[in-house]
Amino acid sequence: MYEEEPPCSAPRIALVTRRPQPEYDHDLPVLARALGAAGADVHLVGWDDPDVDWAGFDLAVIRSTWDYSWRTDEYVAWAERCARLTRLANPADVVRWNTDKRYLGELAAAGVPTVPTSYCPPGTSPELPYTEGEFVVKPASGAGARYAARYRADERATALAQIERMHEEGFTAMVQPYLRHIDVTGERALVYFGGQFLHAVQKGAVLEPGTAYDAVKMPHPDLRPWRPTETELDVAERALAAIPGSPELLYARVDLVDGPEGGPLVMELELVEPNLFFAVHPGSDSLSRVTELILKAAA
Repeated sequence: MYEEEPPCSAPRIALVTRRPQPEYDHDLPVLARALGAAGADVHLVGWDDPDVDWAGFDLAVIRSTWDYSWRTDEYVAWAERCARLTRLANPADVVRWNTDKRYLGELAAAGVPTVPTSYCPPGTSPELPYTEGEFVVKPASGAGARYAARYRADERATALAQIERMHEEGFTAMVQPYLRHIDVTGERALVYFGGQFLHAVQKGAVLEPGTAYDAVKMPHPDLRPWRPTETELDVAERALAAIPGSPELLYARVDLVDGPEGGPLVMELELVEPNLFFAVHPGSDSLSRVTELILKAAA
């Protein structure tokens, strides 16, 4: 906790993380201090802590619950339970929808430019349609590049062994082409808060050739500030507009990569626990804007 004897009227806010709290979540202590300095009663709590009284909070903001991808059913059940007891940001129905990357198919069907993706759930025979170039295999429920790997066309046997392992553990596999532009222009992550664009970052390619799918990877290498183009902003906002039910989102992050023709494609739509990259924008007003919007949501 970061509060110092807050007044009785101070909003009680839970910043929800995992247990143990990840040391590499650099956003969390910065945000907690800013909210505490603004008068909030801030608590850092694990989503699966059985002793947490969720009804005692005015707002629960999901932050670094980065272990959810191995326990998705349990996590979604927690979100639904928490949302019945307090206001949860983002809402539980958004959490349910966004924890399964089959949402990319829904975005594509709505006309949003996305990375072409095929899915192979447990009990089905995997198809690897790529006879040339490189491709990527990763789980439909995943975070931090866990169980993700990049393969050449002649490494199909290794890729099929990965999919078999994933099926044994209950994961649906995703197969995508590896988009070569990412080695040059990287990924761009556009962060939104309160429905408005906040800031963006560029990061390097995550998947190196020959790295095993179960190896530990750096999910955000070579971070730097980025000024998005009008086309990137348009694609990001089209993706957000295509979310079913037009939910009210406190935060969102849209990850883009360049496709074969050079235009931006949605790689991921992060609505559950996205890194906000405050450290990449230290001189901006991003932290103060986020603090103000969280306090408003808790009021």
